[in-house]
Amino acid sequence: MAGIVCTKLNITPGQKVTVKGDILSGCKSFAINLGKDQENLLIHLNARFDAHGDVRTIVCNSRNKGQWGKELRETNFPFQEGGSTELSFIHDKKEVTVTLPGNYQFKFPNDTGLEIIEYICTEGEMNFKTISLV
Repeated sequence: MAGIVCTKLNITPGQKVTVKGDILSGCKSFAINLGKDQENLLIHLNARFDAHGDVRTIVCNSRNKGQWGKELRETNFPFQEGGSTELSFIHDKKEVTVTLPGNYQFKFPNDTGLEIIEYICTEGEMNFKTISLV
C-alpha cells in the first residue's frame, strides 16, 4: 500500500526528518524510504510486525543504483498495532541516526555516500500524518 511520496527535496546533513503516523490494526509492516530516488536510498526502514519471515523486527537497508545493500536488523520494536508513532532521521556523510519511540536510537551506515535527501516515500499499513523537517 503506497503512502506519501515527496520529491525534489533538499535535506542537507544535520537536518532532522520526522515522520508521524497511526499504525493500523492488523498491520503486517510499514516502511519509510529516504534517499535520492526509488533506486538510490540512503535508508529503507521496514518495521515488520509479521512479514517476510520476521516478527517484531526492524529491517534497514540501503539501495544503490537499484541494488540492495547489507541488511541491518534491529530487535528493539516499540511499535503497537492501532497506536500512533513517531520516528526521526538525521544523516551525515558516515551514517543515519534513527530515533524510535521511547527515544531509543540506533545508527545505520551511509553506504551510498548520499549527502542530500531529495526523496521520501512511505508505504505499508500506516496512516501517515506528517513529515516534518528541522
